Amino acid sequence: MNAFVTDIWRHPIKAHGREALAHILLSKGRTMPWDRRWAVAHELTTFDFKNPEWVHCTNFSRAAHAPQLQAIEARCDLHRGTVTLSHPKLKDLTIDPNNESDANTFIQWVLPISPHNRALPTRIVRAPKVGMTDTDFPSISLVNQASNTAVGAQLGAEISPTRWRPNFVMDGLEPWVERTWIGKRIKIGHAEIEVRENIKRCMATTVSPTTGQKDADTLGALKTLNGNREFGIYGVVTKTGDVRQGDIIEVL
Repeated sequence: MNAFVTDIWRHPIKAHGREALAHILLSKGRTMPWDRRWAVAHELTTFDFKNPEWVHCTNFSRAAHAPQLQAIEARCDLHRGTVTLSHPKLKDLTIDPNNESDANTFIQWVLPISPHNRALPTRIVRAPKVGMTDTDFPSISLVNQASNTAVGAQLGAEISPTRWRPNFVMDGLEPWVERTWIGKRIKIGHAEIEVRENIKRCMATTVSPTTGQKDADTLGALKTLNGNREFGIYGVVTKTGDVRQGDIIEVL
């Protein structure tokens, strides 16, 4: 059975919503379009608002410390420059993250699901030349459905691959085979990606993407299965091309 793409996801505002896609055009040396385009700086951030550049994820609000964020879904309107956010405990909100008034409205919207014993969200930020990925390079993230199933089996429960917040979900592979791809190139649809590293996971993955509640010791399961907290892979686009659901994945 050939490996293939089952799901495509982007996360326009880092840690604040996922959007399912049928297809996407990947560009060489770039993150997925509108993926982690913005992030939400908190009270203790060291992000330089006057000279915006990539900084570590600890400078932003994230589901590792605010579990309810994991339940946010997003819909982007690229022509209008807007993002519509949905959460089971909140009314839907449509904003232009670049608009200061809209951004302030967003902060008020997200505060009720932000723990008040942690640094609170204060501002939506963007570094125009880069995406706010968890890596200091323009990464694309991929996870293997078979590996996800293996983690679920260890936990004794089915889990959704969306809790890993990937860009692509792959199927038709043996569990954990993606870990052998480091340093190799893969063809995914018409694009090509150089696989850089395994992804080290945090507490965000213990949270249900449906309820926003911690419900699974994913980190413990990974430690038992592989002796580490890694799941999924990061890569960099080396050849521009379109990727669609159902496209074949080939190791070159």
